[in-house]
Amino acid sequence: MQITSIPSKPTLFVLLFLLVISTGCVPEKTLKDSRRIVFTSDRDGNSEIYIMNVDGTEQINLTNNPAADWFPTRSPDGNQIAFASDRDGTVPIDDRAIYRMTVDGSNPVQISETIGSFPSWSPDGKKIAFACNLYKSPSLRVRDICVMNVDGTGKTMLTHDRTYNGFPNWSPDGTKIVYGCYLDENDDVCVMNADGSDQTQLIKDPAKDGCAEFSPDSSRILFTSDRSGSSQIYAMSPDGSNLTKITDGSVNNYCGSWSPDGAQILFTSDRDGNQEVYVMNADGSEQMRITNGAANNGSPIWIP
Repeated sequence: MQITSIPSKPTLFVLLFLLVISTGCVPEKTLKDSRRIVFTSDRDGNSEIYIMNVDGTEQINLTNNPAADWFPTRSPDGNQIAFASDRDGTVPIDDRAIYRMTVDGSNPVQISETIGSFPSWSPDGKKIAFACNLYKSPSLRVRDICVMNVDGTGKTMLTHDRTYNGFPNWSPDGTKIVYGCYLDENDDVCVMNADGSDQTQLIKDPAKDGCAEFSPDSSRILFTSDRSGSSQIYAMSPDGSNLTKITDGSVNNYCGSWSPDGAQILFTSDRDGNQEVYVMNADGSEQMRITNGAANNGSPIWIP
């Protein structure tokens, strides 16, 4: 699975990188709901990380920084959020460093000086997987999957493809990582053991596939694919079999996020002319818009 050539054409990962941002009107209230959603929004002129109740009320800016803040991921206990940001001037504007903050937005700490993005917290709360550029390549197209301790120490490169890997997500038991991989000049979904061994391509399709996530019971993997002509959300078994299409239509729906009980899925859709956060049942039924505004809203995750 060693890839030495660097593709030049945009891929699904790059398009999603440019798309993920989020929300509408913000009531100035305190946080009360124990079940919340964290997402990104460009309503302030740059990408910020927000939190809201599951019904879309009480939207609060957590980062409130002139830099661009992206790709939030939560700790298993829901008390902390890791995210990617370009607020540190030592990294190029097209790259990110990884930060950590409490769920109310306080105490932001940079935990990685490495060029990286797409953080994902391990189920035991001890590590963070992320897309890294340890080669310090000036090309945005070079990314491998790395893992580090939550304090930023112990960085380890798991893939060595020198191509574009992204969107790592852990299995609930912490033994595997599913991620977007670039193979045969195409975006695909791969899985590997948490130590980087046994890297396996799950999807071999000419379509662009990525943004994958294990279900809470490990029985299914969500992913986004443009195989139908537009980006839609699919699910499959962990071995790549039993493919099921969950969303449909000519509009783009992408990057699903399972609820902790596996009953619902958060996702981003551009059906309203801009990106908005939606929720649906795990089978794709009862799709409902949560955010509603002129800004772009996306990259939603659940906070239990």
